[in-house]
Amino acid sequence: MTVTVNGKPHDYADGATVADVILDITGHAHDDDQLGVAVALDAAVVPRSRWASTPVPEDAEIEIITAMQGG
Repeated sequence: MTVTVNGKPHDYADGATVADVILDITGHAHDDDQLGVAVALDAAVVPRSRWASTPVPEDAEIEIITAMQGG
């Protein structure tokens, strides 16, 4: 299936979860304490506690926002 992640198309297997997408895009597991990201699935924020159990539907739009330090 194809979904849009940060404005670009990506292909994932049927049944993929938000955690699968996070691993693919960031290279880090969803439970990595060093991972400073927030995720919106079709404009709704998905709490980190639900990433592993939230399926990603075909044609979904996902935004991954990374926290940055500095000023």
